[in-house]
Amino acid sequence: MSHNTFGQMFRVTTWGESHGPALGCVVDGCPPGLRFTLADLQTWLDKRKPGQSRFVTQRQEDDLVRVLSGVMPQDDGSMITTGTPISLMIDNTDQRSKDYGEIAKRYRPGHADFTYDVKYGVRDYRGGGRSSARETAARVAAGGIARLVIPGVTVRGALVQIGKHKINRENWDWAQVGENPFFAPDPEIVPVWEAYLDQIRKAGSSVGAVVEVVAEGVPAGIGAPIYGKLDQDIASLLMSINAVKGVEIGNGFGAAEITGEENADEMRIGAAGMMVFLTNHAGGVLGGIATGEPVVARFAIKPTSSILTERRSIDSEGHEVDVRTKGRHDPCVGIRAVPVGEAMVACAIADHYLRDRGQTGRLK
Repeated sequence: MSHNTFGQMFRVTTWGESHGPALGCVVDGCPPGLRFTLADLQTWLDKRKPGQSRFVTQRQEDDLVRVLSGVMPQDDGSMITTGTPISLMIDNTDQRSKDYGEIAKRYRPGHADFTYDVKYGVRDYRGGGRSSARETAARVAAGGIARLVIPGVTVRGALVQIGKHKINRENWDWAQVGENPFFAPDPEIVPVWEAYLDQIRKAGSSVGAVVEVVAEGVPAGIGAPIYGKLDQDIASLLMSINAVKGVEIGNGFGAAEITGEENADEMRIGAAGMMVFLTNHAGGVLGGIATGEPVVARFAIKPTSSILTERRSIDSEGHEVDVRTKGRHDPCVGIRAVPVGEAMVACAIADHYLRDRGQTGRLK
């Protein structure tokens, strides 16, 4: 299986399966001399790990990350990057492969079972193998390294919609995101989502969601025209996340509903004599190049395909069957997708930051 690597200057290769002994990634291209601690990486993995509320899968994984290469340990417990490949590993400790025995030959509707089997002639039915969202733990670890590369850039994500229930943007408060199990920036939506997801969970069903990621402090000028666009690469990496079915930058699909006068981001000279944008409908990117405004991306997550309701399908021997997926699954996988989206945006920006530094020498 190829296509396990993304990025050009900041390159990430992930490895491992959902029910294997471990998974991880190799980060290549990270500059030398960047200091960090294990806690700096672990904080992001702790946001993503399962079992933290009744609204996510109850699989119990500590997701403790280990750094195997590419660093020089320091006396104070920190480590410094050496410029060589950084290998990160996370052990799998709570697999229950027996939960999947009944679907060893059955294709689960909505999953990649059929497509993996038809392409490779073999598939890992134990949680989906490489197609499992468990793989995203390695991406989050890589995102922790990416954040070291982009000084002054803050990447934050929030859940803005579950099912048909959307946040009130007038209530947006970043301080609230870490205070509830949904990464919600609107405290008023939390009890609505709690009641709604309790119904979904008790019915053994699932529902989709929308995640928004905002990157502030992105240097104007990074990105490239035509085939190297910053927003193109952000969209590509977000689309690569398991269960993502749609991505938009800035106004996104909303731009189709307004006029050119409404959509254009007008410019003026600010108090410091610098150019300022009066709005940010473009989401911080014009012509594939960062404007200096916050980069804003949203992505839609489909409902978790593993549900208790029987669905019609076929098996690998050509028989019509009904499939009911047992095990521990997220009623809304979009919740834990928030730190994954943050990581992918951070990786895309880190890649373009290094590419711009190499080409123009503007950035230090």
